[in-house]
Amino acid sequence: MKRLAAIVGVALLMTSTAAQATENAPERSTGAQIGTGVGSMVGSAVYFPFKASFCILGGVSSGFALLFGGTRAAEKVAGTTCRGTWVISPQIVEGKETVHFAGKTP
Repeated sequence: MKRLAAIVGVALLMTSTAAQATENAPERSTGAQIGTGVGSMVGSAVYFPFKASFCILGGVSSGFALLFGGTRAAEKVAGTTCRGTWVISPQIVEGKETVHFAGKTP
C-alpha cells in the first residue's frame, strides 16, 4: 500500500511539474491535472506490457522474416512492431494526441 501511494505521489508531482512548465497551456484545475496524471499512469501500466509483448514477438518474427524475406522484410517487421507509442501520456488522456500501437516504417 505504501508503494502504491509513493508511485501515485511521484506521478502527481511529475504531472503537475510538467503542466506548470508549459507556458502556452490554458489554466487547468488541480483536479483535472490529477485526473490526467493518474489516468496516464494507470493507462501506461496496463498498456506497456501489451506493447512490450508485441515488440518481443515482432523481434522473433523479424528473425524469421530475415531468413525467408531478407533484411528489408525483417526491418519492416521489427520497425512496425517496436515503433509507435510506448507510454500513455497526459496529452493522450486529454485527447490531444493519439496512440499508435504499430509504428510506421520510414
